Amino acid sequence: MTALGGSDFAIVPMEEQDIPQVAAIDRLSFADPWSPESFRYEVVSNRASHFWVVLAPAAERQVVGYAGYWLIVDEAHIGTLAVHPLWRRRGLGEKLLVTLLGQARALGAVMATLEVRVGNLAAQQLYLRHGFGVVGRRKKYYQGNGEDALLLTVRFSPEAGGATAAPEQS
Repeated sequence: MTALGGSDFAIVPMEEQDIPQVAAIDRLSFADPWSPESFRYEVVSNRASHFWVVLAPAAERQVVGYAGYWLIVDEAHIGTLAVHPLWRRRGLGEKLLVTLLGQARALGAVMATLEVRVGNLAAQQLYLRHGFGVVGRRKKYYQGNGEDALLLTVRFSPEAGGATAAPEQS
């Protein structure tokens, strides 16, 4: 469990019981949401998957954000990251990203990649702050509206601890 800056929020591995809440956040956050079955596969069956949730400070297990990546050899590919609209602007997305990068690095990743919508400037700013650099563009990547995706990559610097990263150099 990862405490968030002294608050009662926690980042913990996603469990099967979290899927209905995660799927609801996904529907509120993306034009092309994942199905609950897709999340279930990632949590239950896919050995390459590493999915996490942010829990609100409450007695019940209230999921307010989630993220996940696939570790393929030494690369972490971040597949999704979202925070419930009512819980945004509290640094939770950034804490999720830092957790993913740190966990991936601890498992042997030397780099991370992700796709982000060309129009999602807030997410792009978050990723750039954490050392990601634009290395490509995927034309008409998103099915719903045909929007392009930027391909971002970061290579972890050997001397850095945790989630500190350096941009991937081509």
